[in-house]
Amino acid sequence: MFKEKSRCVKEIYLAGGCFWGVEKYLSLINGVCETEAGYANGTTENPTYEDVCLRNTGHAETVKVLYDPEIISLESILALFYDIIDPLSRNKQGNDVGIQYRTGIYYVDDRDKEIIMDSLEQLRKSYNRPLAIEAMPLRNYCAAEEYHQDYLERNPSGYCHIGSDKFNKAANTKAQTGIYRKASPGALKAKLTDMQYNVTQNNATEPPFRNEYYDNFNEGIYVDITTGEPLFSSLDKFESGCGWPSFSKPIKADSIKETEDNSLGMKRTEVRSKLGDSHLGHVFQDGPRESGGLRYCINSASLLFIPKEEMEARGYGYLLGSKA
Repeated sequence: MFKEKSRCVKEIYLAGGCFWGVEKYLSLINGVCETEAGYANGTTENPTYEDVCLRNTGHAETVKVLYDPEIISLESILALFYDIIDPLSRNKQGNDVGIQYRTGIYYVDDRDKEIIMDSLEQLRKSYNRPLAIEAMPLRNYCAAEEYHQDYLERNPSGYCHIGSDKFNKAANTKAQTGIYRKASPGALKAKLTDMQYNVTQNNATEPPFRNEYYDNFNEGIYVDITTGEPLFSSLDKFESGCGWPSFSKPIKADSIKETEDNSLGMKRTEVRSKLGDSHLGHVFQDGPRESGGLRYCINSASLLFIPKEEMEARGYGYLLGSKA
């Protein structure tokens, strides 16, 4: 249950059916440093297991998650969470039925609300029925009894509605940002084509309509060619007619940075990858209004496209179901 607590500076609370399996699953994810089985968002304070099951307190079996945002983002945790639940099932997960087994995301930091709602909106696009996942501020949380903590660690053959393949996936996840690193200039020179190097390192611009991805609308993600970090999703790509790949937003706002560009006698906003510090392109305010009104005009040479069917094998499976 307890790991590197000193670096756990963010918390989120996730309800996904029986908390025995959910706690074990989440505890295996790199960057998650503490988990705790508990009860959340009911009508009474400090309920017991019997209260939750028999006295209609309205609590959900919930796992408290403390995590290091320098290793794993909330978006990645949610994507992994969605992989172990049926997001359409109301008050039921696996063989467990009852309001205490509902699915929910409960937050204590109001800044997380936008991330959660955006994540659910992306998930919603994969279904033609309403999601049954509630998202709201945390209230009336308390830890569950000691015998519920780390239950499957102490009882390996105990009941669990999550398959062993999911536990293996969590243990081997590459959701942590630490796997994406900027290469040395020499390594980049050897790795990249002349066009890719000049665009990413020297702020060059490739020709419109004569680049690799301007007319690619297959499902998948676009990663930084220099680091491999996910930057954009096919879900947010649109045809703008400009001759370069256009996106309404990045996968994660904190994966890019914007700077003022006054070159060529124009005043523009340059977009660079934050980790790789690679020139990507520019952002304009003439994108689809229904998607926020922005157009990220990005050079194909700055990107590598990962088809959806290859994402799992290439270490991006944690984004499946939410960003591709």
